Amino acid sequence: MPILSVRHVTTYRYRQPVAFGEHRIMFRPRDSYDQRLIEARLTITPEPVTLRWLHDVFGNCVAVATFQGRASTLVFDCAITLEHTPESAPDFPLAPHAAFYPFGYGADDIADLSRSMERQHPDPRNEVDAWARSFIPPTGRIATQDLLAEMTRSVRRNFAYLARSEKGVQDPVTTLRLKRGSCRDFAVLMIEAVRALGMAARFVSGYLYNPRGDRERHVGGGSTHAWVQVYLPGAGWIEFDPTNGIVGNRDLIRVAVARDPRQAVPLHGSFFGFPADDLGMIVSVAVDEIEPNGLDARGPNATPAR
Repeated sequence: MPILSVRHVTTYRYRQPVAFGEHRIMFRPRDSYDQRLIEARLTITPEPVTLRWLHDVFGNCVAVATFQGRASTLVFDCAITLEHTPESAPDFPLAPHAAFYPFGYGADDIADLSRSMERQHPDPRNEVDAWARSFIPPTGRIATQDLLAEMTRSVRRNFAYLARSEKGVQDPVTTLRLKRGSCRDFAVLMIEAVRALGMAARFVSGYLYNPRGDRERHVGGGSTHAWVQVYLPGAGWIEFDPTNGIVGNRDLIRVAVARDPRQAVPLHGSFFGFPADDLGMIVSVAVDEIEPNGLDARGPNATPAR
């Protein structure tokens, strides 16, 4: 199992010194059976007056920073080390009743999954519905894993990845018509399609690892990445990355999960000044593998995960 390091730096620049409002930071990966956080360090310049940590309604770890004074730059520098356990052959042990689509959730699950099954975007001509159902054969029955895997890989084959710096996501109907978009756009399209088929899906924000030596590199690296989780009885929440056609957690480092992308923004805050003072934001994310002896060489002064 590889040991990965993540360096995530976000820099805001301003034409003149401005004051800063509260900022909410979601950079810290979620601890789980398939990823174990070893170290985490967050450095903010200028240094905030207060920095407190909390868990949101989805269990994501959020840091909240408040500031005094003014500055012409604001930098959030996060360094993370974690142990990642990829699924070598994602073959999910589904409950017998969910092995083939269509299937239904039990009454106990529905109570908690219902909001993750609701459509969030208008589809007046049922274009997303039609696209979702195009993966179902004429018999109307297909292995659930095959259905979701083919939908994931179809986006990778037939859509063009386009990095976008604009906030928010593209409407799923627009993504479907243009056949292009960012990782956020592809994730939202697949979420809406999965929900159209009656399954629960949620948005995931995190980081993407490009293993050295892989002949085909993933797209969407160099910044934060987005993908999808679908709830499958017997297997739980399973990862699907339509941008890269990944089924399972391979090379995906989970930071935040949410019902809606607006609930999983990696960094959100405000400043006090003129609109023209804003010179933009620069985001840099680097994910690398650490040799085990390299981890030991850092010695006793390494910062433990909080």
